[in-house]
Amino acid sequence: MSEPVTVVARFRAKAGQESRLRQELQRLLAPTRAEAGCMSYDLHESTGDPALFLFYENWASQETLDEHFQSPHLQALLKLVPALVDGRPDITKWTIVK
Repeated sequence: MSEPVTVVARFRAKAGQESRLRQELQRLLAPTRAEAGCMSYDLHESTGDPALFLFYENWASQETLDEHFQSPHLQALLKLVPALVDGRPDITKWTIVK
C-alpha cells in the first residue's frame, strides 16, 4: 500500500447555484467519512466568497483514494458538476514531506 495522500478540491458555484452546490457537497460528508481509508474529509466555504467551497481530505493510501473516486455518491455529484460548478473543479493531491 502507498503512503497517505491529502487532497485539496476547490469548487466555485455558478451564479445562483451557491446553496444547491453547498447542499450537494454536504451530502458527500457522511458516506465518504464512512469509507475505508478515509482519515478526514472536511468541507469549507470561503469567508469572503459565498460561491467558493473547498474539501480538505486525508486518505490512508492512493488505493483508498482511487476507490473513493469510484464511489456511487461521488459519481452522482460529478454528474451535477456541469450544472452547478463554474469551470472545472481544481483538485490537487499532496504527500507529506519527510
